[in-house]
Amino acid sequence: MNVEDIQDVIYEKEENGICTVTLNTPKRKNAMSIITFLELVTILEDMEADKNAKVLIITGKGDAFSSGWYFNMKMLTSVPSEIMEEIDLLDVAQKRMCMKLWNFSKPVIAAINGLAVGGGFTMALAGADLIYMAEDAWIGFYFVKRAIIAEFAVHFLLPFYVGFQKAKEILYFGDKISAQEAEELRLVNKVLPLEELMPYAREQALRLIPPKGPSLSIKLMKKTIHDYFREILSKTLDLENEGLRACIETSDFRASLKSLVTKKEPLFKGK
Repeated sequence: MNVEDIQDVIYEKEENGICTVTLNTPKRKNAMSIITFLELVTILEDMEADKNAKVLIITGKGDAFSSGWYFNMKMLTSVPSEIMEEIDLLDVAQKRMCMKLWNFSKPVIAAINGLAVGGGFTMALAGADLIYMAEDAWIGFYFVKRAIIAEFAVHFLLPFYVGFQKAKEILYFGDKISAQEAEELRLVNKVLPLEELMPYAREQALRLIPPKGPSLSIKLMKKTIHDYFREILSKTLDLENEGLRACIETSDFRASLKSLVTKKEPLFKGK
């Protein structure tokens, strides 16, 4: 895929080194498809090759950051074959995307402007060096409600952030987490009024690049911090892919999909 092929996101590059990605499918609350993830990979590769690109800010269009995963069978036939060839449909945990973010040499800031559900938050948790959140935004680790497991190596990252017991509570029950709770759990760096979110994210971005920030030393800091955990993330993502592929074959998963239509609580059987 080329940058010119991008449709699901808005990609903007400024002379000062700030690049901004805005998830731009508001009709589906910026849910991300396999195409969206490929577009994001393409953007990261473009930024790596551009010496003037210094920092990435990711945010969402409208009142949502991202409602997570989106899949429609029609896209398998509507997308050009040369683009589909770049996609591994078995990579449900988004290992390629996650490792691309983890190995990305430049700072990433997530500006969570609204709801961040499932992969809509785990992507930010895995890929953003700094996460700022609007005070009315919220997080939904709703994987358990769909009878699946999480992705983006969250099974390693979440216990690392909040401890084993709290991580299990969050994943096992899937309760909604407010911005204030997220800050208390140290899942985000700062909570701000919505109108202050992007100006603050941009202000912090400028502190990371010349003339205010020594971008080379920051790049080396990130590399040093991330290097030790690279293999752990890779192994966790393999386990997540294995678990996700098993989950989508279950009766419980089918019950969860049915509940989306009937608007009733699913009745799980544990199989």
